[in-house]
Amino acid sequence: MTNLTDLTLTGIRDGVAGGDFTATEVATAFNTAVTEAQEALNAFIVTTPEAALAAAAKVDADRAAGKPLGKLAGVPIGMKDLFATKGVQTSAASKILEGFKPQYESTVSQKLWDAGAGLLGKLNLDQFAMGSSNESSAFGRVVSPWRRKGDSAALAPGGSSGGSSAAVAARIVPAATGTDTGGSIRQPAAFTGISGIKPTYGRCSRWGIVAFASSLDQAGPMAHTVRDCAVMLEAMAGFDPKDATSLDMAVPEWDKLLSSDLKGKKVGIPREYRLDGLNDEVAKNWEQGIAWLKDAGAEVVDISLPHSKYALATYYIIAPAEASSNLARYDGVRYGLRELPDGANLQEMYAATRAAGFGDEVKRRILIGTYVLSAGFYDAYYTQAQKVRTLIAKDFEEAFKQVDVILAPTAPTPAFALGEKSNPLDMYLGDVFSVPASLAGLPAMSVPSGLSSEGLPLGLQIIGRPFDEQGVLNAGLAIEQRAQFSAKPEKWW
Repeated sequence: MTNLTDLTLTGIRDGVAGGDFTATEVATAFNTAVTEAQEALNAFIVTTPEAALAAAAKVDADRAAGKPLGKLAGVPIGMKDLFATKGVQTSAASKILEGFKPQYESTVSQKLWDAGAGLLGKLNLDQFAMGSSNESSAFGRVVSPWRRKGDSAALAPGGSSGGSSAAVAARIVPAATGTDTGGSIRQPAAFTGISGIKPTYGRCSRWGIVAFASSLDQAGPMAHTVRDCAVMLEAMAGFDPKDATSLDMAVPEWDKLLSSDLKGKKVGIPREYRLDGLNDEVAKNWEQGIAWLKDAGAEVVDISLPHSKYALATYYIIAPAEASSNLARYDGVRYGLRELPDGANLQEMYAATRAAGFGDEVKRRILIGTYVLSAGFYDAYYTQAQKVRTLIAKDFEEAFKQVDVILAPTAPTPAFALGEKSNPLDMYLGDVFSVPASLAGLPAMSVPSGLSSEGLPLGLQIIGRPFDEQGVLNAGLAIEQRAQFSAKPEKWW
C-alpha cells in the first residue's frame, strides 16, 4: 500500500471514496506520524487521536451504507489553536487561556466536520497569532522540519500559523487551517514549501476564532497543492449570520473551475516591491515566476502601488490598536487564567492576571495599540493609518483596472534560524510583501516555487481582485505545474 501520509488531501479523499483504503487506516497512520514527530517539532498543543478515529469510523460506516460522502470525507486535519473546538482546549497558544474548553464550535471548524474531516489536534502558533516565527507560543516554539544543507540549526516554520505549516510540510497532517492577519498563512507556507491561501476578507466566518485584529483576520487552508487548497476552502467558506463581516455570497466551485491556462490574462509586477537589498535568490525566483506565467499565456504588465511603502507602518498601528481592544476581555473574571494575589483589589487582579498570562510580544502590541488609541495620539497615528489604508486599497483598485492578478515574492528571505531575529523590527520587516493585500482585504496565495542554494523552500505570492479567488488559484496552479516542486524535508525526527 502507498504510504498514506504521503498522499495529498484529494488523494486521501478519492482513495477513501474509491475503497482503496479506509478512513480508519488513514487516521491511524496520521495519528502515528503525529506521535512520532511531536517531541521534535512541537507542532501540536493538544492531540486528539480519538476524535480523528471517531470521524473516520463514521465515514467508513457511511460509505458501507452507500450514503453520500462529504468533500473532505476521510481526511484528518490539524486545526490551528485559534479556532474554538467544542470540548477541546482552545488556548491561542497563551497561558491566559490554558485549560479553556469552549462549549461551542467555530463556524469554520463545524463546516469542516460537516464535510467529513476529522480532528488530529490543535496546532501550535505564535501567541494570539502575533508573530512571524512561532517563537512566541506559551507552549514552546515550533521547529520547522526543514534544515539548511550541512547545518542542523533549528529553523523557523514561519508565523503565526507555524504549527500548521510545519505539520503539513512534515507529512503529519495532510492539510491544516490557518489564519492570516498580515501574512500568517502565506509566509509560513513559503518557509516550509507548501501552499496556502488567504481568501477575500469575509469569505470565511470569523465566528468562534480568537480575535487578534478584527478588520484583518481571515481563515484559510494550508495544504500540499493548489487543488487541495481549493477543495478545503470550498468547505470552509460561506455566509454566516453570526459574523457581521461575513460575505453574503455563494461559494464558487473553485476546484471544478481550476485552469492553468492564462491566455488573455494580465499579470501585474509592482515596481515598488523591487526593494533595495532584496535577497538575490528571492529576486531570481520572482523572475522565474514571471517567465512561468508568460509561458501559461499571460501578458506581464509593470504596475505601481505607490503607497505600499507605508503598508508596514500602517499595519503595525492598526493591528495593535485592534488587538488592544480585543484582548481587553482577558481580565481573569469570566474565563481562563486568574491571578489573585493576597489582598488584591479588582485592578490588581487584572494587572496580575495579564502580567502572568500574556507573553512579551502580546504585551508589546497591546502597549503600542493602547498608545495609538489614546486621546493625545489617536488622530496623529490611528486616524492617519486608516487614511493610508484607504490609499493602499485604492492603489490596488487602480492596478486591477489594468491587470487580473499581481505576482510578487511571498517573503523577502527564505526561512531563518530560530533565535536569529531578536529585534522585533527585523521580524516585522519580514511581512513587507504580505501586509498590503491584508490591509486591502484581497485574496492572496503562496505557492512553493523553488529552493534556495541552502536547500530551503521559496514561495511566490499571487494577489487577486476582491472575490476572485478563482483567478488567484488558477495563477497558482500555472506556477505549480511549471515549478514541479516536489522537494520535501529529510526526516530527522
